[in-house]
Amino acid sequence: MHDLTPITALGSDEARIDTIGNLTCREVPEVALAAVSARTGKESQTRTAIKKLIKADAPDVNRFDGGTVSAFWSGPEQWMLEASFDSHEDLAARAKVILKTNATVVEQTDAWTRFDIFGDDVLDAMELLCNANTRSMLVGACTRSSIHHLGCFILCRNTNKFSVYGPRASAGSLHHAILTALQTIA
Repeated sequence: MHDLTPITALGSDEARIDTIGNLTCREVPEVALAAVSARTGKESQTRTAIKKLIKADAPDVNRFDGGTVSAFWSGPEQWMLEASFDSHEDLAARAKVILKTNATVVEQTDAWTRFDIFGDDVLDAMELLCNANTRSMLVGACTRSSIHHLGCFILCRNTNKFSVYGPRASAGSLHHAILTALQTIA
């Protein structure tokens, strides 16, 4: 029998936290993810099922919403579901039960990595990090942008906190880009 130990995207058994000046970057490995794509003609049923899952309307373009399970818009009639891994390790399986044949659900937990960036100067750091207009993003806004040549999702959690989702296979490169932006601001 194998004795496997889970590691974070940056290769440690604990989340990496870097504080530079008044800015902090925290690796957030404890997130379960599932991609949802409505099937043709089943858009309304998919939105209804997502509402049941997240206890809020399915987010519109460039928005995220929810509670214990949340969702962010990722494309036309497409969303990424997000929840705590500890309580929703089987998020994709749960979503498939509720969505039935109305949508395609794909497990995404190990495909993406999340970094939370927060602090008083977070908007200055975000301007260096990507070309998204993060200064105009209100709480609950999300967008897709390129960071260090990587396609990433950016979520505005509050006025001084953003979450960045990037490809797990490029976690080291994304982390380096974030730290470089933070060091430039400090």
